[in-house]
Amino acid sequence: MGTDRRLLMIPGPIEFEPDVLNAMSRKTDSHVSPDFIALFGSCLRRLRDVFRAPDGQPFVVAGSGTTAMEMAAANVVEPGDAVLVVSTGYFGERNARLLARHGAEVEVVEAPPGDVPPLDTVEAALKRRAFKAMFVTHVDTSTGVRADAEALAKLARAHGVLSVFDGVCATAGEVFEQTAWDADIYLTASQKALGVPPGLAIVMARPRALEAWRQRTHPVRSYAVDWEEWLPIMEAYEEGRPSYFATPPVNLIYALDVSLRYILEEGMEAVWARHARVARAFQAAWRALGLRMLPVRPEIAAHTLSAVYYPEGVDASVLARIAEEGVIVAGGLHPQLKAQYFRVGHMGRVRPADVLATVGAIERAFRAVGADVPLGAGVQAAQIALAEELQ
Repeated sequence: MGTDRRLLMIPGPIEFEPDVLNAMSRKTDSHVSPDFIALFGSCLRRLRDVFRAPDGQPFVVAGSGTTAMEMAAANVVEPGDAVLVVSTGYFGERNARLLARHGAEVEVVEAPPGDVPPLDTVEAALKRRAFKAMFVTHVDTSTGVRADAEALAKLARAHGVLSVFDGVCATAGEVFEQTAWDADIYLTASQKALGVPPGLAIVMARPRALEAWRQRTHPVRSYAVDWEEWLPIMEAYEEGRPSYFATPPVNLIYALDVSLRYILEEGMEAVWARHARVARAFQAAWRALGLRMLPVRPEIAAHTLSAVYYPEGVDASVLARIAEEGVIVAGGLHPQLKAQYFRVGHMGRVRPADVLATVGAIERAFRAVGADVPLGAGVQAAQIALAEELQ
């Protein structure tokens, strides 16, 4: 019986390395066995290298990116705290709703879909009110827009505000220097550029964030993500001691161990450069096909995914035809525009061959449904862009 093999090129989950998937099939150890404790402790230490946060405290728990967002909000925000949300799409809006659930007084600075709020607009908001924290989506998966994380982190610090960055669609794919930029919290999930199947929520908290948590006057509203429960567990694993609050997803930690080894052997600068190279190849393909990206300027387009408007006369029904050509891409997500565009994920260990296969499948599918796109132009443009990067 044949296998219907299709290349998964959505903004997460991504294609995973065979070694990572093999690690998932290992016999499950006890979560307090000496071997697992040592492996988990090693993962926590290496996460500091990926996040570029030598002074950070990692938290790795079972959950999704939403769980990581919940952990950050629940631990640093108290009822009545003023919080600024810098929104570039659906996930910025979700952050605002989540923070309101924790009793925050939320103010949102936003831009039209595809753009980022100007830095002077953000600074004006910070000057108007004494905010406790500012929450930013580094790359919003709904729009493919990348915020200027470094500049925003520095703005927050200048105004004495905690900075919290949602890196779910950015961590290990976009440049982020957590300690050097003085960002307080960076959070992510396993199934995107970290290259591990879904199921791990990961938060890196630096000293100011931990101090804000320690100075709380109200208990954390969520028992399941309370740092009071989780910090002793993380510390115990790093120190090689057994401890228990909730059972960790043992086999996902095995997979994380393998993926972190790949990432750090390549080196963070090389990983970031590879994502940028792949993104430039895709962007060259879209231009050659006459397709317009959702981000309104190239400099704010993410390196981890492309959000691209359909050509005239094409709608979301073409996604099934692209899948028939051997590649799975995603539809739109932003509520205002979701029927008008599609998304291609290009994060993790994406190879040049994956770029060419994806662009080729999209070209063939568009032509099959009657779109006036020049067959082969996108593949050629991507090929040229990839070759130029090697010179």
